Amino acid sequence: MPSDFALKTMNAVHRVIQKVSGGRAGWQVAGMTVLELTTIGRKSGQPRTVLLTSPLREGDAYVIVASRGGDDQHPAWFLNLRDNPEVQVTLKGESPKPMIASVADADLRARLWPKITADFKNYAQYQTKTEREIPVVLLSPKA
Repeated sequence: MPSDFALKTMNAVHRVIQKVSGGRAGWQVAGMTVLELTTIGRKSGQPRTVLLTSPLREGDAYVIVASRGGDDQHPAWFLNLRDNPEVQVTLKGESPKPMIASVADADLRARLWPKITADFKNYAQYQTKTEREIPVVLLSPKA
């Protein structure tokens, strides 16, 4: 499983690619949209920002997967949005937008998971590495 250091390093490299390209590169990975998610730290109360892939859309919501590479622990960003679902999402060339995060319930996850894993096999592989059910999260525009 990737360490916190490895995950933070990958995120930092990704940000450098975006910066060096003037924001032209780094917003698509393996056919998935890349978005910047800002949550509020559940312990610190400070904004925390990560770059994540979104394997599909569900209506006007972006779907993200809290896989953490198949680790047995949830990613910190997931724990943050679970405790405070008010987030900000930034897409290529756009200003940050306030959104509401919601964890897919069992029925919605059962419907979305096969769609996600059909096109992006890595998520299915991650699920085989952990006993926890990997959460699927929807990021919807704030009303």
